[in-house]
Amino acid sequence: MTVTSNQYSVISQAELAAWLDALARTTTLIAPYKMADILLYQPVQSSREIAWDFGRPVMSAKEFFFPPSERLLLIEKGAGGVKLTETIHEGKQVIFGARPCDAHGVKLLDALFLDKPPVDHYYANRRANTALIGLACKEMGAACFCTSVGGAPDDAHNMDVMLYPVDGGYAVEAVTEKGKSLISDLRFTNADYTRQTSIANRKSPTLAPGASAGVVNPQSSIVNPQSINWPAHFDDEYWARTSERCLSCRACAYVCPTCRCFAVRDEYLPVEAAGCGPGCTQYERIRSWDSCEGENYRRTAGGHRPRAEKSQRLRNRYFCKFYFYPDQYGLGNASACTGCGRCVDICPVNVDITEVITDLAR
Repeated sequence: MTVTSNQYSVISQAELAAWLDALARTTTLIAPYKMADILLYQPVQSSREIAWDFGRPVMSAKEFFFPPSERLLLIEKGAGGVKLTETIHEGKQVIFGARPCDAHGVKLLDALFLDKPPVDHYYANRRANTALIGLACKEMGAACFCTSVGGAPDDAHNMDVMLYPVDGGYAVEAVTEKGKSLISDLRFTNADYTRQTSIANRKSPTLAPGASAGVVNPQSSIVNPQSINWPAHFDDEYWARTSERCLSCRACAYVCPTCRCFAVRDEYLPVEAAGCGPGCTQYERIRSWDSCEGENYRRTAGGHRPRAEKSQRLRNRYFCKFYFYPDQYGLGNASACTGCGRCVDICPVNVDITEVITDLAR
């Protein structure tokens, strides 16, 4: 059993709350927040609004880098010609309580939006202006399988600052230079705390209460999806059988930390909404989330749908996660899945990604 030992500083609960309150006064603070009993990442005004004892929010933190819908351009057409005005997000934001699976998801989005040209500067601006303060998971939920796709409940790799719950507060680790700058004004109660992590134990975290036999849980050996020969299963009947219950509702894509398909459209702004004066018309170019599970995804102007069958669309979702995207964006042996399990929880007909992985591995 390999054991790593590192020095960490400790901050109390009260000191952490005071620090977050100070951040909220100077930047947009985003944190776990309960809205009508649903846990979400949301902007908060103070630490009093934060849901401290929380699990995994229903939605990932993706929307604060890649919004569900955003205006890219304002297009004004008047006597003087056409004027284009870009909408660039400039504000600073700090996401507190980010789970390791969500930070991993942001890193995977980087592969598309940042790491290969052309760089998406809408995404790039938000990414540069955002700091991630992570919080290690105390336990893995019934649907979580992060350890099967290279993650861990206490994985700090993709954070700026990582917090680990300990007796008396939180052990604090500054992971990046941005993180070091963020905690530079903190005064810690104990600078001699040593945190020991068993690498072996990280692979068998606590299973959350409520995990049932109907769910493939983290303690069942879900194989690494990258060990599967995906091309060999491209023409399998399996996709037709599994897709029979799929509703093409796209909920799995919208809760996913790494799904990044989008559609772009131009919309006319009514005269009363236009502010450019007489004889001027305005349009806005909008980018919105889309999904390869949708019936009309990538439909051409002539009405042709390249994946008309549900089985083709379901197959593409899995191939994109575990074969196409890793190959196209140089992920090596990694996949484009973080193992968060949100798609398992949200699916109304129980199309379970861990079940698909297990079936194809047999």
